[in-house]
Amino acid sequence: MELNGVLAFFNLGTGEIILIVAVILLLFGGRKIPELMRGLGKGVKSFKQGMNEVEDELKKPIEDLDSDKK
Repeated sequence: MELNGVLAFFNLGTGEIILIVAVILLLFGGRKIPELMRGLGKGVKSFKQGMNEVEDELKKPIEDLDSDKK
């Protein structure tokens, strides 16, 4: 998904984005933000791995059926 599509969905303009970033900086500070982003990245990576595992489990019986027919 494009960033522009996400921003259009929330109807955020440049001023609102700057305000949100400023509030985040005030709340967490400059040193804590990289740690938060790193944790977020690990969470997204773990979620994608889980989705791939589920997809593989769903495809496995179909592949087994195809190999049994041969």
